[in-house]
Amino acid sequence: MMVGMTNPLLRDQDLDFLLYDVLDVLSLTRFPYFSGHDRELFELVLTSARRLAREVLFPVYKAMDESPPRFVDGRILVHPAMKALYPELNALGMQSATRPEEVGGQQLPLTISTVASAYLMAANLSAYGYIGLASGAAHLLETFASESLRQTYMKPIYEGRWLGTMALTEPQAGSSLADVATLATPCADGSYRLVGSKIFISAGDHDLTENIVHMTLARISGAPAGIKGVSLFCVPKRRSENGQLVDNDVTVTGMIHKIGWKGLPSLALSFGDRGDCHGFLVGEPHRGLSYMFQMMNEARIMVGVNGVATASVAYHESLEYARNRPQGRPVSAKDPSQKQVPIIAHSDVRRMLIRQKAIVDGGLALVARTALFADIAHHSQDAAEREHAGLLLELLTPVAKSFPAERGFESNALALQIHGGYGYSSEYLPESWLRDQKLNSLHEGTTGIQGLDLLGRKVVAAGGAALRALRQEIDSACAQARSCGVDERWPQALSSAMSEVEGLTLELASKGLGGNVEEMLLHSSDYLELFGILVVAWMHLCLSAAATKKTASSSDEVAFLRGKILTAEYWLATELPRLHMLAALCRSGEDSYARIRSEEL
Repeated sequence: MMVGMTNPLLRDQDLDFLLYDVLDVLSLTRFPYFSGHDRELFELVLTSARRLAREVLFPVYKAMDESPPRFVDGRILVHPAMKALYPELNALGMQSATRPEEVGGQQLPLTISTVASAYLMAANLSAYGYIGLASGAAHLLETFASESLRQTYMKPIYEGRWLGTMALTEPQAGSSLADVATLATPCADGSYRLVGSKIFISAGDHDLTENIVHMTLARISGAPAGIKGVSLFCVPKRRSENGQLVDNDVTVTGMIHKIGWKGLPSLALSFGDRGDCHGFLVGEPHRGLSYMFQMMNEARIMVGVNGVATASVAYHESLEYARNRPQGRPVSAKDPSQKQVPIIAHSDVRRMLIRQKAIVDGGLALVARTALFADIAHHSQDAAEREHAGLLLELLTPVAKSFPAERGFESNALALQIHGGYGYSSEYLPESWLRDQKLNSLHEGTTGIQGLDLLGRKVVAAGGAALRALRQEIDSACAQARSCGVDERWPQALSSAMSEVEGLTLELASKGLGGNVEEMLLHSSDYLELFGILVVAWMHLCLSAAATKKTASSSDEVAFLRGKILTAEYWLATELPRLHMLAALCRSGEDSYARIRSEEL
C-alpha cells in the first residue's frame, strides 16, 4: 500500500506560482549580477533539480535511512547508494550555484537556488546535507581567507572534489561558543597547531571525497576570554604539502547514533592527538565568531528550507493516502451497506490536510522571500533598497529557521495521524520524516536561542529599524490585497496584528532599557511563536492576493487558486487570534517557570 514513489516532493505548480506570481523573481535580473539570466535558465535549473530529486535521490531515501554510515577502523563508510549518487549531485553544481563566475559559480539568485535545493532536501535531506555544508565552508574561505587558502582549499570544494564542514560545537560548550576551548598555537611557518575536541560534526568524515575541510573555531594561545578571543581556522583532514595530501592528525573518536538524518554521519572529532594538526588562520585573529556567522546564518536558512521540504514531502504522502484509503461512511449515512468513502471525505481529515498545506505554503513562501531579500541586499545597486532588504533579512532569519522546524514537526505529526496505525509503522514513510524533522529545531541554534536572538537583538537593533521595515512591507501587502479584491477582513486582521506586535515590542524593549533584561526576555519563545504567526500570515495574504488577481485558464487552475485562497483564510482565521493570546502572555510577565527551583522540578 506504500505510495511513496509517486510523491511529487513539492508541487511544481506551487513553486512556479510562488516564484513568478508572488515574488516576481524575474525582477532580480535588473541587477547586473543576475543580468545574464532569464526564466528559461531558471526553469532549466529547477527542472534538473526536480529530475535528480525524483529519479535519483528519493528512490534511495528509505535504504539510506535503514542503513546509516558505518564506523570501521577509524573511518566512516557511507551507504553505497550515496557513493553512487554523489557524482550526479555534484554535477548539478548547487554548492557553487550562487557564487561569482570567477570562482566557478553560476551567479544564480539565492531565491532560485533555495527552491531548487528544496526538491533535493525533500527527496533525501541527508544526501543534500553533504553539499549544503560544503557550500557554506567554501563561501567562508571565499569571503575571508587569503588567496593562497582560497586556491588550495576553496577551489576543490566548489569543484566538488572535496567537501567541507563547520566545526563549532565542543562537548563542554554546546551552543555557548564563548566557551570554545580548542587551542591554536602559532608556529614559525605561519600555520597553527590545534589541540581540542569537537562534537556533533555533520559529515565530519566519510569516504565520498579524498579530503574534507573543517571550518573550525579555536582560541589562539593567550587570546582574551569569551567571544572576543575566538578565531576561525581552516583545518583540512589532509593538508597540502608540496602538492601532495598528507594526514593532518584529525581523528574520528565516535559516531553519534541519531534518530533521524541517518544518511549524514554526526561525529566526535579530535584535533592534534599526535601534536601534528595544522590549522590555517582565516581572516584576522579573534574575529572568528563574526566570520562564522556568515555560514551559520546561511545554515539557518538552509535548516528552514529543510523543515519546509520535510513537511512538504509528508504532506503530499498523506494527501495521496487520504484520497485513496477507503474507510468509514459519511456521518449522515444511514445504510451500513453503503460503500466506504476515501478518508478525505471526512471533514476532520481535510482539517488536518489544510493545516499541513497552510504550514507548507506559508513556510515555503517565508524561506523563499527571505532568500529574495538576501539577493536584493547583496546585489541591488540602490543603497536604500539594499539597506531595507538587509534589515528584513536579519529580522526574518531566526523566524525562517524556527517556524518551518517547529510547525513542520506539527505538520509531520499530522501526516502520520492521517495514516492512522499504518503511519506508526516503519513500512510507511511518515514516521521517518517525523524523526528527520525533529533535528531542525535543534541544530544551528535551538528554537530558544532563535527567540532570544529575535527579541533580544533583531527587533530592537537600530531603534527598531527592522520592525519599521516590516511594517512597510505589511502595509504594502495589505494595500495590494485590497486592490486585488481580497476579503477586507484579512488585510484588516493582519494590519491589526502588526500593530499588536509593534506595541508589545515597545513595551518589552522599555523593560530592557530600564535594566530589567530578564523580564524583557522571559517570554522570548512565546514572542518568537507569535512573530512567526504574523509573518506567515503576511505570506498567506500575499499568496491570496496573487491567487485572487490571477485569471484561471482551466478547471484545474481554478481549483489550484481557490485552494490558495482558502488555505490563506484558514491561517488568518485560526492563527491570528492566537497571536493576541500570546501577546497577552508576554505582557503578563507570568514567571512561574522562572521562579521554580531545581529541587522543585
